[in-house]
Amino acid sequence: MPFKFVDGGVCAAKGFAAGGVHCGIRKNKEKKDLAMIYSKAPCAAAAVYTQNKVKGAPIAVTRAHIANGYAKAVLCNSGNANTCNADGEYIANAMCESAAQALGIAEDDIVIASTGVIGQPLPLAPITGAMGKLVGALSENGSADAAEAIMTTDTKRKEIAVRFEIGGKIASVGGIAKGSGMIHPNMATMLCFVTSDVAIAPAMLQKACKEVADETFNMISVDGDTSTNDMLTVLANGQAGNVQIDCENGDYFKFVEALTIVCRTLSKELAGDGEGASKLLECTVSGAPDKATARTVAKAVICSSLFKTAMFGADANWGRILCAIGYADAAFDIGKVDVWFASSKGKIAVCKNGTGIDFSEEKAKEILLESEIQTLIEMNQGSETATAWGCDLTYEYVRINGDYRT
Repeated sequence: MPFKFVDGGVCAAKGFAAGGVHCGIRKNKEKKDLAMIYSKAPCAAAAVYTQNKVKGAPIAVTRAHIANGYAKAVLCNSGNANTCNADGEYIANAMCESAAQALGIAEDDIVIASTGVIGQPLPLAPITGAMGKLVGALSENGSADAAEAIMTTDTKRKEIAVRFEIGGKIASVGGIAKGSGMIHPNMATMLCFVTSDVAIAPAMLQKACKEVADETFNMISVDGDTSTNDMLTVLANGQAGNVQIDCENGDYFKFVEALTIVCRTLSKELAGDGEGASKLLECTVSGAPDKATARTVAKAVICSSLFKTAMFGADANWGRILCAIGYADAAFDIGKVDVWFASSKGKIAVCKNGTGIDFSEEKAKEILLESEIQTLIEMNQGSETATAWGCDLTYEYVRINGDYRT
């Protein structure tokens, strides 16, 4: 059975329910601002977090809660990041206590997350007051509501799921994510919650989580700002009934492939929904001497503000790409590098052996006016590849962030 995209998001996997409600953190009563994902069965739990030195209080609480490798629920609010607050961990713990009582589970079985404005106190009363309503809203069809409730400046919900066969059993991996601004590798400045019914040991789940994050979420950038609350969490409850994965066998690699499909899809959606963005940018590096070089070069291009503005203007200014490649922190021969632009309108070579070549500016313009653009870089110095994703930098990005708090 091949990997098949299915509906259901975080509820596609057996045994998971989700929901989202408006509790009052946001002034707009039409906007959901509190989300929950829940599995009655205990889940192996794994996570990776932001590498910013400033971390939201929920990260410290979540780290402590899943140190034993297990969890049963995720609780997340939007509208306030609960970061740089003197009482931040008290609030995060109190949120967990309220959820635990409503669900009838232990407090340390809860992954806690927050997203929104930094440095403003997070009121507890609206959250605890809505906990009963939130638990009552849990449903096997509730992924979309949960995905909506974690949004901040996102323009659309982000959810995906795949179904596949593993160890003779039918299993699923599904996820929801939020992220539009303050997106940059390490972590990729976002929140992502993934569920699966695959049976897998916590240590192997953590290994898979890190491997996949490095290939997906840590390869996107919108604006070069690594945020404070970023988190990728994966819960796997074993309800598919496969023999538990406890080593790097064929089932492990099948699970990693499914997890990669989900996280890559969500990564591209995050990049394409960057604040003010009009284009999804993809940079693929091939022929690199090693994987680290391929990743470094791809990210250098995607993170370049000059490249991003050129793509906004549909300007085939390939010199900005060579400039970004040149300051990438890696060892290689720039004199062997070739560059192309591509989209649904075709493909055009703009650089050969590190120097410019004649090309049609008109054709290049036609290619770059599309909403999805690929930059293809052939280094001709090895066999490793990597892909990074981002978006163009527009006037709208400045407007959104000029009055973000107000």
